[in-house]
Amino acid sequence: MSIGDVLTAVLLPAGAAFTAAGALGVLRFPDLLTRLHAATKPHTIGLLLVLAGAAPQAGSVSAAAPLLLVAAFQLITAPVAAQTIGAAAYRAGAVDRETLVLDEPGAGDR
Repeated sequence: MSIGDVLTAVLLPAGAAFTAAGALGVLRFPDLLTRLHAATKPHTIGLLLVLAGAAPQAGSVSAAAPLLLVAAFQLITAPVAAQTIGAAAYRAGAVDRETLVLDEPGAGDR
């Protein structure tokens, strides 16, 4: 068993656990903002761990390069999408403002 096999055996289940925890959060959390948080943070970490676990099994750097591209796109798009969806929900009134710890009206308009 090589080091790559050990890394894969550790990283793939860890990534799957993060992704499963995020999916459970989406099902169990009560409101839009907490569900949005559960849909982005653990899923991003889970995907990065799965990609890191798959990379040693790719066989060469050129075969693993697309995995790095997928990771970069995930890191760029997930936070932007979450912020955009959250701001749109806030402006549409879909967020219960009584549950917010800090409410800065107009902060989403900048």
